Amino acid sequence: MGPDHIQTGKKGEDLANKYLLEIGYEIIIRNWRYRRSEIDIIAKHGEILVFVEVKTRSSSAFGEPESFVSSRKEWMMQEAAAAYMVEKNHYWEIRFDVIGILFDANGTYELKHYKDVFL
Repeated sequence: MGPDHIQTGKKGEDLANKYLLEIGYEIIIRNWRYRRSEIDIIAKHGEILVFVEVKTRSSSAFGEPESFVSSRKEWMMQEAAAAYMVEKNHYWEIRFDVIGILFDANGTYELKHYKDVFL
């Protein structure tokens, strides 16, 4: 992954963070790491703790951004979420969301928010 991809990913995470704040989420932490896993955004939505994966692409040539969440990534997110919950002593409802952001050549973007994507 080259520097352009890293910048695109960071820009996407910033947009996702702003979007979540605008729709009433409380951002708890960004880029939380556990072992080799990272959760892009951990937020609260009402009483629900939400673990958010942000996928950003500058082209849909290989598929929509949200289609890049592999079963391995899903497993790693669940493992990291469990560790976070133990660390913070959190035992109420949780949810996993994916936000896909697709930039076009003009720099405008489309954002899609998928809630409760896996158990």
